[in-house]
This record gives sequence, structure tokens and C-alpha cells, in this order.
Amino acid sequence: MNADPGSPRMQEPARRESPVRVIVADDHPVVRIGVRNVLAAHGYFTVVAEAENGAQALAQSVELRPDILLLDVQMPNTAGAETIRQVCVRSPETGVVLLTGAIESEPLAEAFNSGARGIVLKSALTEQIAVALLAVADGYYWAQGRRIEHLAGVLAELRAQVKQEQNDRFHLTRRELEVVGLIVKGYSNRDIAKKFNLSEETVKRHLSNTFEKLGISTRLELAIFAIAHKLVPPGDQP
Repeated sequence: MNADPGSPRMQEPARRESPVRVIVADDHPVVRIGVRNVLAAHGYFTVVAEAENGAQALAQSVELRPDILLLDVQMPNTAGAETIRQVCVRSPETGVVLLTGAIESEPLAEAFNSGARGIVLKSALTEQIAVALLAVADGYYWAQGRRIEHLAGVLAELRAQVKQEQNDRFHLTRRELEVVGLIVKGYSNRDIAKKFNLSEETVKRHLSNTFEKLGISTRLELAIFAIAHKLVPPGDQP
């Protein structure tokens, strides 16, 4: 069986001409020690500095110009996307890779739009950190546990994940979400029935189920809720 070209084994090179210079920024010393030890075991990396907050991480990045800033954005004095933007502006050769305990798709999309190049879960540190940093050092992105060539691909995957998270969160079916989208556009039950070749009774049943799941009682409340919680894409909003 041929190896998957997107697998970590295929992405990690056999040798490099020079080590990847890394700053490790995390407020927990144990995490910093763990990252340093994992990277040292691979031989492709040099940890040039450690930071315990966002301000230190930014200052060190500007001074040392590392290849990679491994950044926990939940540290003290770390303004999330703004810290990422500042690093990218003031040390453009530095690839910012986020180290986090949990993935929330919308903040991640903002982080990538601000200039981040990768995301690694702390729970996957041992398995992914080396190949993730090497991928970013070579000009790629890293998300969803694999190398991605373009930012558009990263954002597309995050949008799909956001949609799935919303579906899981509110337990709406695909048809119920489609009906919600048309309610936001101002369609009547009759219009929706024609659009999907359904009976009006079926449309009413979908709405009744949606109202019950979301804890609301009117079409106006549904439209406001859907927009506020981004249940419909911006292009489908009035």
C-alpha cells in the first residue's frame, strides 16, 4: 500500500541543511520543557528562546527573528489575533504556530486570517509537533492534523467544521437548516414548500421541530437567532 502523501511520515524530511529556529511561548514551564524535549529528540530544531506571556513572545520574535513562534494564545498578556498580527508585521519571516488545549473553529479562523500558519493540539504534541513545525518552516500551513498548501484550504476546512459544530450544538437536521435559511430570507411556508417540493404541513413540522430545539416560538425570533448564531452563511442573510 502506498503511503499517504499527507501523512506525518511523508512530510518529515530525512535531513535538513540547517535547524529550524523556534521560540516556545507558554505560561506553563512543564509545557515548555515538554516541547523542548520533543523537538530535541528530532534533531531538526533549535529552541532559541522561551516566553511565558504574549509580550515576551512578541519582543523575542522581533529581536531574534525565529523561523517559528510556537504560541499558546491563552497565556497572560496575549491579545490573541492582535499578537499574531504584530508578530507577522514586525517579524514577517516568522511562522506563527498555535499550541492549544482545544479547538474552537471561529477563533481559529480569525487567527489564520491574522497570519497564523498552523495549529497543534497539546494532546497531539508528541505525534504532530515536529511535522507541523517542519511543514510551516517549508512554507505550508498545518491544520486538522495535516499539511495544507493554501490558506483558502485551511479556511474552507474550518468553515465546514464550524457548520458541523453548529449542527451538533443545536441538533438541527440538514432540511431544518435549509428551512431556517429561507425563513431568514423572508420566505413564507408556501414559498418554502414550493422551493423544496414539500407540503406546507411538512414545512410546518420542520418549523415546529426547530422552534422546540432552539427554545423559541416565532419566525422573527428564529431569524434573529439564526443570524446571531451564524446558522446561515452571510451571503444568505438579508
